[in-house]
Amino acid sequence: MDDENRLIAQRKQKIQAIRDAGLNPYANDFEVRLEDMQAVDGLDPEALGGEADVGDDAPEYRIGGRVMSLAKFGKAAFALVRHLGHEVQIYLKRDLLGDETFKAFKKIERGDFVAAVGHAFVTRQGKVAVRAQEFRILTMAVRSLPEKWHGLKDPELRYRQRYVDLVTTPGVADVFRTRARVVSHLRRYLDERHFVEVETPMLHTVVGGAAAKPFLSHHNALDLDIKLRIAPELYLKRLVVGGLDRVYEIGRCFRNEGLSRMHNPEFTMLEFYMGYANYETLMALTEDLISELVTELKGEPKLTYQDQPVDFTTPWPRLTVAEAAHAGLTLAAGELGFTAPAEAELDTEEGLWAYVDREKLTDKDEGFAEVWKSTKGWGEQLAALFEFFGEERLPADRPVFVVDYPSAVSPLSRRKDENPELVDRFELFVCGREIANAFSELNDPEDQRQRFKAQLEAKQRGNDETMDYDEDYCRALEVGMPPTAGEGIGIDRLTMLLCDQASIRDVILFPLLRPEGGTAPKTAGKDKEA
Repeated sequence: MDDENRLIAQRKQKIQAIRDAGLNPYANDFEVRLEDMQAVDGLDPEALGGEADVGDDAPEYRIGGRVMSLAKFGKAAFALVRHLGHEVQIYLKRDLLGDETFKAFKKIERGDFVAAVGHAFVTRQGKVAVRAQEFRILTMAVRSLPEKWHGLKDPELRYRQRYVDLVTTPGVADVFRTRARVVSHLRRYLDERHFVEVETPMLHTVVGGAAAKPFLSHHNALDLDIKLRIAPELYLKRLVVGGLDRVYEIGRCFRNEGLSRMHNPEFTMLEFYMGYANYETLMALTEDLISELVTELKGEPKLTYQDQPVDFTTPWPRLTVAEAAHAGLTLAAGELGFTAPAEAELDTEEGLWAYVDREKLTDKDEGFAEVWKSTKGWGEQLAALFEFFGEERLPADRPVFVVDYPSAVSPLSRRKDENPELVDRFELFVCGREIANAFSELNDPEDQRQRFKAQLEAKQRGNDETMDYDEDYCRALEVGMPPTAGEGIGIDRLTMLLCDQASIRDVILFPLLRPEGGTAPKTAGKDKEA
């Protein structure tokens, strides 16, 4: 018998011994008062007396939680319990509790749940404790917790057994409490500005709202092929057509892509749409929203992400896609051994093609080579160069808005009046990672139909991350959508930034994992780390 099975067998014997003593190892008849846990956790040791000073008129506390540490002596013991982030020490004396209750306590181990009623005092070590007048076993755990100071070490085991990770690994629970605060802040900010929160379908019959592969399924009753949504965008814009001029949704999206530090196939997105606004309106709103959020969490509009200080003081700098691609290629040239381009080379399809061919860029990056072979035209090619050589080399000390995206890779964005090859769109990058994507919405139904047709042509060339032709959405645009701007913010990546987490799996409670003992997952996009 291995060590784990031996310990489980020992725990089961103790549980049976508790039952044999007439006690319930899984009781549910004691109310732990959260306000009492908070009160005791906040007591000042200097304001309390020792055990001998506890009087009958002292406040009585009903406390309890999971046992995090134990110190057992002959006729006394201490148990540190945790409940909702509050930790309180329970002091147990055999003379006070009686032989049978104290004997039952001796069966308790780390990870069990207990409760007590008693008065607070200061121990000889200067710590606040509650001397138990009454003691109860609430739940006895069959499996032992890992070593108490460091928690789980194997990253995959942490994600697979998040229920253990939350209990034992320092700081993990705080990340998810912060995530909840982030979502609350976003919701409050939009509610205060007259946005209406809505829910739209997760089961779609056409792929739309983003360039990504969907998960496929089938509805038996309707004999209908369906897809899990990759984005809620087209339904939200239908609501703007219907007169809900300011709408938002916080919900799950699903993209059938690989796993990496920045990608999980199931993720959370905030999308919001604002009638009578444009992408410039949303740039100002985004600066205000996120700088306010950083200040709320950090006390100032600054944070450090993976040792990189980032200043969120507004306004934030802006770069065009062409400028960012040129700067990224210039920096990458020194790293990967090719020549930086002249700016004019990025201005035409012929110039781009000649440059990539001359510098053998497809030999420098496998992922880029795969994408490059399916590109067609200046817009798709410039976007590919920016994605693979520009994104991660953007300035890291400030958030950066990247603007003036090619219309060829922005099928739902409004064209720029002065240059129809570009659109009124921005993406927000922090430390080289995309946090938000926004644009003035295309509301010309004929232009939209042509963009959808271009997406179908791209699919025929082998690009499987394209949208379907959605005629009903074009029909909605024919009913009329006011000038509108929309934005999507990735909640997971935003939380990574605010909690200084390097992997998206550290901010998702239950990330998707390969089956235990399975092969390594495929990576996503240009992010090579799985």
